[in-house]
Amino acid sequence: MITLADISLAYGRKTLYSEISVTIGGRDRIGLVGVNGSGKSTLLELLLGQTEADGGRIEKPDHVTIGYLPQDGITVSGKTLFEEVELAFEDVLVLQKKLDDAGEQLAVMDTTSEEFYELIDAMEAWEQQMADHEPHKMRSRIERVLEGLGFSKADFDRDTGEFSGGWQMRIALAKLLLLTPSLLLLDEPTNHLDILSQHWLEEYLKHYQGALMVISHDRAFLDTVTNRTFELKMGKLNVYKGNYTFYEKESTARLEQQRKARDNQQKEISRQKDFINRFRSNVKKAGLVQSRMKALDKMEIVEVDREEKKIFFRFPPPPPASAKVITLEGLHKSYGDLRIFRGLDLRIDKGDRIAVVGVNGAGKSTLARILAGVEPFQAGKREVGINTVLGYFAQHQAEELDPDNTVYEEVENSLDGQTDANPRAVLGALLFSGDDAHKKVEVLSGGERNRVALAKMLMRPANCIILDEPTNHLDIRSKEVLQEAINLYEGTVIVVSHDRAFLDAVVTKVLEVRPDGTRLLTCNVSQYIERVEAEMAEKAAT
Repeated sequence: MITLADISLAYGRKTLYSEISVTIGGRDRIGLVGVNGSGKSTLLELLLGQTEADGGRIEKPDHVTIGYLPQDGITVSGKTLFEEVELAFEDVLVLQKKLDDAGEQLAVMDTTSEEFYELIDAMEAWEQQMADHEPHKMRSRIERVLEGLGFSKADFDRDTGEFSGGWQMRIALAKLLLLTPSLLLLDEPTNHLDILSQHWLEEYLKHYQGALMVISHDRAFLDTVTNRTFELKMGKLNVYKGNYTFYEKESTARLEQQRKARDNQQKEISRQKDFINRFRSNVKKAGLVQSRMKALDKMEIVEVDREEKKIFFRFPPPPPASAKVITLEGLHKSYGDLRIFRGLDLRIDKGDRIAVVGVNGAGKSTLARILAGVEPFQAGKREVGINTVLGYFAQHQAEELDPDNTVYEEVENSLDGQTDANPRAVLGALLFSGDDAHKKVEVLSGGERNRVALAKMLMRPANCIILDEPTNHLDIRSKEVLQEAINLYEGTVIVVSHDRAFLDAVVTKVLEVRPDGTRLLTCNVSQYIERVEAEMAEKAAT
């Protein structure tokens, strides 16, 4: 369908692509992976025609269409939600307008004129095109996609300008899915989705009729929707015929094969050099010596792909904890007329590992702030165990960083005399290695500031940690490092997140937050999704 042939691109001394070639098939499901700066987003820009390569060519038939969802930055207003998403069927709407206008013209035209019959012929062609688009299914398709992405029917008539940034991206995604381009390019599509909407999207994409290429740091999402993996590494593009887990295993095996080939080659080089040195002065073997010297000169040296440094860190040891960590009784919380919790009862016990899940706007972050003691409530009671020491990470903490400090200074200042903490290891795990640790806070992006705030929180000893979306702006490797640290941590953990692969590895309970209440289930997140699907199927059957 689309072919990239010998694509080269460099920015100054940095070679992004060195004559990479690959073909994207009509039903390919591609996960695009690589470290930050390897050229993932630039490859999407090349496919979109927004960036030109230094060399090579991209071959794309005229009938192939490409749709693109960026990470953020899309905002619409002035139309209702339904009207905005309906623009995905603009061709159908234009045809319908032509037919309506033509019908009005026919009513006043001379029925014996040549123009009258020409217009009738044109209307027949337009009606056939309309039939091909199946307009009778248009409304149901729009409703299915909008509801799947978390919108309610009550949202359909709201002005799109009323929706926040995360919901704006869902609107853009809905339009893109309904457009059904030949190739979908998705850059972190799950960033603004809750767990159930993400699961719906996975199922939708599994049956998508075109091809798709996804940049994502969500391992579970990649494993579910992709069947090929393109790895950008050191200017090369390596292709793997499987999802992310397959790629991970195969890339490890590839490295091992490279090491063996390199070691065998070095042994052979050493053997040939020994022969050359031994018989260099032997006239009778001069031909052999020359032949082997030429062979060594022509030998292509086996190179082993550079490995990313494995980083390890631990939380500071938790202080002794009480059996009862936090208890909420009869808690009421509202924002004006918007009621969040009504009579909420909840008990967090020592050693609990809880994932807080639910649709966006249900109150997950509000609950995290209440548990952390930083959010007031109207009625009810919050009790903290005598020995409970809380650690809390929220995204707004990034706003409290000192802009004059370097990244390392900011994190070091939070140590509070803790000798067991290792700020350099934590910063490395959170993508601040080398010179990045000495950047001034004032020059950091919003995502980088969030990571600094998370690093500071990880430095403080606590026996109960509350993490609100800790994996935002982390790559898969960094998430795995954080997972490992949480699993080694002996305290209580409460995590608000929509990253299923991250949560499944660290939690044993799921707290579901809904507009009509909460429930605490003993399971991981994948098991929770299975339970919800079974409940929905049972409800539909009755």
